Amino acid sequence: MPPQRPPFCPNAACRFHVDPRGWRFSRKGFFVRATTPQRIQRYRCSHCHRSFSSQTFSTTYWLRRPDLPRQLFGRLLSCSAYRQIARDLGVSPTTVLRQAERLGRHCLLFHERLRPKQGPAEALVVDGFESFEYSQYTPVHFHTAVGADSHYVYGFTDSELRRKGRMTAEQRIRRAELELRFGRPDPRSIEREMAALVEVIVPANASIAIHSDEHPAYPRAFARLRDRTIAHTTTPSTVHRTPDNPLFPANLLDLLIRHSSANHKRETIAFSKRRQSAAERLFVLVVWRNYLKSFSERRRDASPAQRLGIVERRLTIEDVLAERLFLHRTRLPERWADYYWRRIRTRRVPNGRTHTLRYAE
Repeated sequence: MPPQRPPFCPNAACRFHVDPRGWRFSRKGFFVRATTPQRIQRYRCSHCHRSFSSQTFSTTYWLRRPDLPRQLFGRLLSCSAYRQIARDLGVSPTTVLRQAERLGRHCLLFHERLRPKQGPAEALVVDGFESFEYSQYTPVHFHTAVGADSHYVYGFTDSELRRKGRMTAEQRIRRAELELRFGRPDPRSIEREMAALVEVIVPANASIAIHSDEHPAYPRAFARLRDRTIAHTTTPSTVHRTPDNPLFPANLLDLLIRHSSANHKRETIAFSKRRQSAAERLFVLVVWRNYLKSFSERRRDASPAQRLGIVERRLTIEDVLAERLFLHRTRLPERWADYYWRRIRTRRVPNGRTHTLRYAE
């Protein structure tokens, strides 16, 4: 529900947008809409003179179907593809795609607002899981960082990869043709993006213990972060993936992602056409895993965020969608700002749409 009193000026150019102390506004009539609540109060900022309404502060701002975000949140985590969701909700697949983008941006801001900015108070477990975008000739690698004790997902980054593994002669020729046309992915992308992930999560001049597998790019990535003290230990990927494995928190997250997301199944036709879209959907899962899901599915106990003391109780979807979050009131790391503005490019989709909307952030 929108607030009864506007908490700040929604105009990002107004000096009362971030700090509302001393802010004054006036009522400016109302308008009537078809959905509940039908009567919407309008206001006017006394400083910048921008008009707005109580609906401006709602996550359903500018939506003809205000019921969609709540229903879409759960369906994105139920291993449904966009067309299946569209049939279930009675909307077009394009509507589901656009609203999934919007929900992903909201969850990105939600996670950034709550995650520990002083750095993790526990060891990190870092790993990556592979998926693909557009086709199996363009694999991608998502790098994740999970709390060793809490299982809290601190964040992720992504890398584009070159197709590898066993291929037929025709497949090797096709790969060469695609690389000649679109270019070859950076061979040091995993090193660069793992360093970017740790740089976002761990503040400068901090110390952190990190567990990982024996991927050769990880030591090189950590060596880039000279202003951070990193104690790096490894566990072979051949070790059984049981709770006794030091990499279990990351392995469990990998399992949850593949179990809950249709676009990351090993064999699927529901794969993401752009890894930008996959990242937006993954931020929804991060919020669900950290703040809504219990640590143990069987015991239904505290969520990972509760175990860290970030929240006092397990949140609900209504809590996550309680208010609209504004970009200029939440400072995003530059690497994650690329996700917000949809600047992650897919080579085989040269005209991929970016986020340029002025009002529906």
